[in-house]
Amino acid sequence: MRWILLLCVGLSLAAHADLEYALKPRQIADDTWLLEGSTDNFAKANGGNIVNVAFIVTQAGVVVIDTGPSKRYGEALRQAIASVTAKPVIQVLLTHHHPDHALGNQAFKDVPIGALADTTRLLHEQGESMAENLYRMVGDWMRGTEVVLPTQVLEPGVRTFGNHDLRLVALTGHTGADLAILDQSTGVLFAGDLVFYQRALTTPNSPGLAAWLADIATLQGLPWTIVVPGHGPIATDAQPFEQMRDYLTWLDQLLRDGAAQGNDMSEMIRSPIPERFASVNLSRYELIRSVSHLYPRYEREQMQRVDGQSPLLRN
Repeated sequence: MRWILLLCVGLSLAAHADLEYALKPRQIADDTWLLEGSTDNFAKANGGNIVNVAFIVTQAGVVVIDTGPSKRYGEALRQAIASVTAKPVIQVLLTHHHPDHALGNQAFKDVPIGALADTTRLLHEQGESMAENLYRMVGDWMRGTEVVLPTQVLEPGVRTFGNHDLRLVALTGHTGADLAILDQSTGVLFAGDLVFYQRALTTPNSPGLAAWLADIATLQGLPWTIVVPGHGPIATDAQPFEQMRDYLTWLDQLLRDGAAQGNDMSEMIRSPIPERFASVNLSRYELIRSVSHLYPRYEREQMQRVDGQSPLLRN
């Protein structure tokens, strides 16, 4: 009987070890560390670690940018921070409400968690369903994860943490409430999911591709030196912005032309993807999702009311 118990304990420990994120911070600028996730989709093999999370070690303490997809990730993030510095975490800044960026909040309940007001609203409205969906996709990596809402409302402007002045920029293109953060001390731009690089963008909450394109122009116009996308490799040139602008423009024109021609969704999801996006991971998968998210809007724009009024007019 004892050997059976020992075997069960051994198997349990092995399974627990298999669920270790083993995060390895990489320094990308003075005082600035990145934990780079995969550009793949959520899967049990990666535990949902598909996101770029960062932290800045300021003279006053550590500022964390996004907390990852689960309680377990958040705890691993705190361990990774402790491997770099003994300074305490003093602030969390959330770029937006999506689960891979905000479900690690549990591990940071002892410090202020700041977000735009609408980010908190969206996390309150959608957090439970997003967490349940991640449970289905990545399994035990999510065990014990609960939605923890931000405790602090962020406003656009400059906030100083020790020797780092962080410019908070409120935008809308990805979710309707998107925070970009420019460290004016180093030039590092944390773009959140307003920028995907070498990984196809996601559109479930986007207010529209025109708004997203305007945000890309705003971000590119900032005095950055390094761009940290929400997903994909960092860059010291404008390639992430150029790829985003190209992809968004192509997607917008594809959907606009399809609606004008009366194509249905099944036709749109089979649309050929330009060769220049061949290296962009998950392009077909995200095109299918984007058609389902966005195409009905383009179809409605093409509809004509029988009374001759604009389809955009309301009674």
